[in-house]
Amino acid sequence: MYALLLCAVIAAPQPDEPVRDPYDVVVYGGTSAGISAAVQATRMGKSVVVVAPEVHLGGLTSGGLGWTDSGRKEAVGGLALEYYRRIKAHYDKPENWKQQKPEDYRLYHRKEDAIWAFEPHIAEKVFEELVAESKIPVVRNEWLDREKGVTKEGTKIVAIRTLSGKTYRGKVFIDATYEGDLMAAAGVSFTVGREANAKYGETMNGVQTRRAVSHQFEKPVDPYVVPGDPSSGLLPRIHAGSPGQDGEADNRIQAYCFRMCLTDDDGNRIPFEKPNGYDPKQYELLGRYLRTGWKGVFNKFDPVPNHKTDTNNHGGFSTDNIGMNYDYPEGSYDRRREIIKEHELYQKGLMYYIANDPGVPEPIRTAMSRWGLPKDEFTDNGHWPHQIYVREARRMVTDFVMTERHLQGTEPTPEPIGMGSYNMDSHHVQRYVDANGQARNEGDIQVSPGGPYPISYRAIVPKAAECTNLLVPVCLSSSHIAYGSIRMEPVFLILGQSAATAAAAAIDAGTGVQDVDYAPLQRRLLADHQVLDLPRTARQVLSTQSLPGVVVDDEAAELTGNWGTSSVVGPFVGAGYRHDGNTDKGKKSATFRAKLEPGRYEVRVAYTANDNRASAIPIRIHHANGIARVTLDQKKGPPKSDEPFVRIGTFDLNDKAAVEILNEGTTGHVIIDAVQFLKTAR
Repeated sequence: MYALLLCAVIAAPQPDEPVRDPYDVVVYGGTSAGISAAVQATRMGKSVVVVAPEVHLGGLTSGGLGWTDSGRKEAVGGLALEYYRRIKAHYDKPENWKQQKPEDYRLYHRKEDAIWAFEPHIAEKVFEELVAESKIPVVRNEWLDREKGVTKEGTKIVAIRTLSGKTYRGKVFIDATYEGDLMAAAGVSFTVGREANAKYGETMNGVQTRRAVSHQFEKPVDPYVVPGDPSSGLLPRIHAGSPGQDGEADNRIQAYCFRMCLTDDDGNRIPFEKPNGYDPKQYELLGRYLRTGWKGVFNKFDPVPNHKTDTNNHGGFSTDNIGMNYDYPEGSYDRRREIIKEHELYQKGLMYYIANDPGVPEPIRTAMSRWGLPKDEFTDNGHWPHQIYVREARRMVTDFVMTERHLQGTEPTPEPIGMGSYNMDSHHVQRYVDANGQARNEGDIQVSPGGPYPISYRAIVPKAAECTNLLVPVCLSSSHIAYGSIRMEPVFLILGQSAATAAAAAIDAGTGVQDVDYAPLQRRLLADHQVLDLPRTARQVLSTQSLPGVVVDDEAAELTGNWGTSSVVGPFVGAGYRHDGNTDKGKKSATFRAKLEPGRYEVRVAYTANDNRASAIPIRIHHANGIARVTLDQKKGPPKSDEPFVRIGTFDLNDKAAVEILNEGTTGHVIIDAVQFLKTAR
């Protein structure tokens, strides 16, 4: 939400307008979910109004996120798929390729019916066309009075009032904002931050230091103003103190950024300018990192048509403004504007720094100088995106909460109204100094759910005791880690449509949204081409508690070097497995320790086989009589297809038992998953 928040002027409250006749559906928020909901409401024969703080419609979809994070495309149906098909129809016209030939853009295929990468102004144009075709009234730059702007009678919202004094009455309300402002103002329960793993029986929630291996500093970077001198203080954008204990709850949220649209087309490019307030010291940590030889600056300059990009965060220090958004979800409008302004300064300064600062290696400076802001994007906002990327803010807490177990399919999801499939993708939330005195990021998780998963209707309706005519398709009821996957723009388009369908059903039946009969709702969703079920990738997730003997998962292993995480190939133990990325050979190892009663044990190692694996992985077994050395061929699968373990030997072990897996001298990916110790007879 809050498009053009930087330049919009919130009008002073005026005397109340006369109360309007009620609409069937009032949608608050002009995001992708809000427009999808409004279009569907009209198609259901209901009167609807969109009350939008934004001036520009579409949220992130039209605000720079042109490289669509969709996961499995076949999980996208209904209005969402129609939207991406409409964008494809635009690019099917030769006159719309102004800076590039269509045959030179690798993601455009004339025979395909949809396209998933596009320019921001085209995304916005399609939203405006949908609104115009459906004759939907949209009031823009109208901000909910969060203090006293929601009128309720019992558990029903009767009307909402904006800061300009306008009142909108309705039968059902939909909060389609990224922040959940209407939900909160209506007295609905919500949370902000990360739950403890123990709260919902999860494994990837809460503080995550051990798993935070992606977008990490791959080489040591000194965090102090005077290198090696802690008394000199920390460099900017590093927070003092402990990151917390893995798995425990905190109030931190994923970092925000702007999804910049950049171009290297000289005729359309505006060079990066030095922003007012620019301070090169803010980027000294990045400069030090670049001088170690890291070269990943341009790895997420994802191409969209006409020689443009959707530029996203990549690496240990990038566009994510880590740790600078904690106040945003519940902050006042003024406080949010301050945060957005600081993010804009940070990111504009970052681009200027990389392109101009002498501390940046010359090849990187030269390469960045070829890029700039497009003249034909965001033309009323200095060519800067009008929407900050609110990766998460408030999340509703209701009777049903989507968790990682629902996404992974280990727990059933009732009453599906759409599907997601993208990785559980949580960006970093803090930067700190680790035990080795080096800069480190914390919070990033990227784990596949294992295939498409359903999202429950129960997750978008509040508790009945709190509100019976509100639907929340964006800030829905989800744990932090599950929201890392659900939060994708195609999913918001899907859930907006489904929310409006349910709103119409509640109006027709004269019931609260909690009492909508699911069977006819399901029939209508399917008739409107929503996708509610797809087969999952075949796999088996094993828990350490369900396996015999003593099992040490990779979660408990002592790691050296940066190991990536995955859950693509199964079966595996726990939430997934780690891999060395086929890089830094000789610099990565994993030690699995177990305190065992003295005795004879069969030692087994778990991994997933694949042709890209290493074939001679060195393993050291620390046993009662010394160290045994063996090698493991991970190109070959375990003997049983339904479990990932391979026997590597039988040894006399005690409370100092340990198994080391190294990537020294290997060619191909080295996988670490778990080690099992089975006691045997002598």
